[in-house]
Amino acid sequence: QVQLVESGGGLVQPGGSLRLSCAASGSRFSIINMSWYRQAPGKQRELVAGITSSGTTNYADSVKGRFTISRDNAKNTVYLQMNSLKPEDTAVYYCKGVVLSSWNSYWGQGTQVTVSS
Repeated sequence: QVQLVESGGGLVQPGGSLRLSCAASGSRFSIINMSWYRQAPGKQRELVAGITSSGTTNYADSVKGRFTISRDNAKNTVYLQMNSLKPEDTAVYYCKGVVLSSWNSYWGQGTQVTVSS
């Protein structure tokens, strides 16, 4: 069982920055692929960025060059640095972890990001 707790959301003006954090517990963090998803009102949940246990990253085209995903295995935490935020980035952001040994997936509770002037 893996528990994921997101933090760092909030209200920011267009062009601003936020850093989201997702703290994991309950399993060896180093064997978990981590990713960030988001869901805007009335839309499906979509993948924003992912990072494997070995550090390979991938990004949605809409956030490439603006968002950076990273992980700190010593702190059991994955981060999403979001720069040059746009109103269309407004959504609830969710952290997801997939344990490699079982391929079980786990979700955090979500954190709200609102980009508005």
